[in-house]
Amino acid sequence: MELINEDSPRRTLVNVRVGKNVRFFNFVNAYGCEIGDNTKVGSFVEIQKNARIGKNCKISSHTFVCEGVEIDDGVFIGHNVSFINDKSPRATNPDGSMQTDADWKVVPTRVGKGAVIGTGATLLCGVTVGAGAMVGAGSVVTRSVAPGAVVAGNPARPLAKKPSP
Repeated sequence: MELINEDSPRRTLVNVRVGKNVRFFNFVNAYGCEIGDNTKVGSFVEIQKNARIGKNCKISSHTFVCEGVEIDDGVFIGHNVSFINDKSPRATNPDGSMQTDADWKVVPTRVGKGAVIGTGATLLCGVTVGAGAMVGAGSVVTRSVAPGAVVAGNPARPLAKKPSP
């Protein structure tokens, strides 16, 4: 993997480890993360420190991949998908002081190999989306999804039948 640092009006990449043939489109903000071979990262995507994206993935535009997210190989992430890494987000401490990294704990989220996350989905922290699973557009994933399962809704629930490819 190659380490890139690129700051331009169209994208900011700081301490990003990238594999071969990774494509970044305009207005990407990525720092302290790792992205595997042949992955495409769409416009207006943010990938935070300590996030890992595997090989042959597609991260569509307007997606937010926060610290603590691990995405395995061959995963499709639709447009405007949001990951969350904090169960109790707060701006300030009880004494009114601003919170710092020391005041909260990252809760990891994992997306298994070949999974599909539909447009506009939100994944709460601490969940695992199993290999080959599919999360429907607009879903809110509050619990882990079994490998190969198809879920949709708010909260996301299993569908009776997997759609044909």
